[in-house]
Amino acid sequence: MDIRRRNNVHVVGRADAPVLLLAHGFGCDQNMWRLVVPALAERYRVVLFDYVGSGGSDLSAWSEERYASLDGYARDVVDVCEELDLRQAVFVGHSVSAMVGVLAARDAPERIGTLVMVTPSPCYIDDEGYRGGFSAEDIEELLGSLESNYLGWSSAMAPVIMGNPDRPELGQELTNSFCATDPDIARVFARTTFLTDSRKDLGSVSVPTLVLECDQDAIAPREVGAYVHAAIPSSRLVTLGATGHCPQLSAPEATAGAILDFLGSPR
Repeated sequence: MDIRRRNNVHVVGRADAPVLLLAHGFGCDQNMWRLVVPALAERYRVVLFDYVGSGGSDLSAWSEERYASLDGYARDVVDVCEELDLRQAVFVGHSVSAMVGVLAARDAPERIGTLVMVTPSPCYIDDEGYRGGFSAEDIEELLGSLESNYLGWSSAMAPVIMGNPDRPELGQELTNSFCATDPDIARVFARTTFLTDSRKDLGSVSVPTLVLECDQDAIAPREVGAYVHAAIPSSRLVTLGATGHCPQLSAPEATAGAILDFLGSPR
């Protein structure tokens, strides 16, 4: 199988530099990284890809069985790493992809040497002693709305996820990205994203890790960032003075700067 074509792989930046592998979240694709790539590519070799079912990937390679769990997405990551023979890469995962990176690092430790978790959440549902931001009823209502009217759900939820109501073009961009996703594929990815509890997987992380959160985030509140940081002894928590769940779009300079600072590169 042609992994580069299947996952729409693109490589930019310095050919002789360490590798950053950028992984998008639910309803998105690699285009969501475009505003941070120029700064990162000055110092690194940057690998961009789309999960199967997203963006410019080969939709014929998608199967509900594989992508009904985060392990299927982690397999995509490992496949890309193996295809490009990446070793000790820096994995930068947005939202649900932060946890996909945890699984990929566990399954292929020789391939991933550092994790950058951008607005991560290991569990979106509140539990005893844990605030994920949503009740179980909230999530079922969210998923029910998505499954009954995906385009309507996208138009309503994307601006909430993006935040920044004073910059409506950002919410519109996320709406367009959601609407470009096949509704049947989105349904499976959404259930995988919002119903998976990955808290126990955090204990497997032993590599240097940056937990990057926003000051205000309706999807991953700051209690979640604190939880992830506490669960990963090798982590550093950085709070951006930004609003929303997608700082790579709403605050790209701060996002790229935090990543470069963590990796020890001058801006």
